Amino acid sequence: MTPGADRIKLENVDMRFTTDRGPLTVVDDVSLTIREGEFVALVGPSGCGKTTLLNMMAGFIRPTDGHVLLDGTAITGPGRERGVMFQEYGVFPWLTVKENIAFGLRLAANRVPAEKREEICERYMRLMRLTDFRNAYPKTLSGGMRQRVALARAYAVNPAFLLMDEPFGALDAQTRTAMQDLLLEVLASENKTVVMITHSVDEALYLASRIVVISARPARIRKIIDVPFGYPRQDNVHDLPQFAELRAEIKELVMQEYAAQEQQARLRLSD
Repeated sequence: MTPGADRIKLENVDMRFTTDRGPLTVVDDVSLTIREGEFVALVGPSGCGKTTLLNMMAGFIRPTDGHVLLDGTAITGPGRERGVMFQEYGVFPWLTVKENIAFGLRLAANRVPAEKREEICERYMRLMRLTDFRNAYPKTLSGGMRQRVALARAYAVNPAFLLMDEPFGALDAQTRTAMQDLLLEVLASENKTVVMITHSVDEALYLASRIVVISARPARIRKIIDVPFGYPRQDNVHDLPQFAELRAEIKELVMQEYAAQEQQARLRLSD
């Protein structure tokens, strides 16, 4: 996964919301460029504004100030080139595995002929190791399998970008590791651009080519770290001394921001 041309740009972005106590600044003067083919992980304290940044890239919300651009054009809403995946499994319980994967391919924006739809479903069921469960309903599947269905459905409509908000956060450790490896395997063949929010520093280091550490609210960029490990990634990267050094550095940065966030909370309570 070699980064290419600049694709998504956040330019001096601010986001403010109106509350009973007045304007609340959630994002403050953030500038960030996402390049073609790279995997960017956003890490930082809970509630710091990471999801707000992702939602602006997805087109769900627009910044109060600044610009969010895709290939030089302002993002004003969702688009088929940007697939979004949330922590919740997001599968339709009344549809089978295959029907869930095919769902987006039946919508007007992504509709394909039945024969092509069948081919796409077969491809992603095979990639996600779901072929034997094609006629199963989500209630019969494990959490990891439901998340594989959600990932297959997001990929089936062929987005250039995958925007992921803690997609594996609800999974147990063993399943989470398996999903990370599966994601890397699929990305190796699909060459997508990924922006992922995660609270796991280990996950960020294992998956990403760049890690953006976000400050306590309002979100600012505290530090951007280029991950030095190449692709394809192997599990033994966790054992490298440099992995441990980077993990310690990033965890220290995140804990400093948690401390700043707690200080902010105490000051608000004392007002």
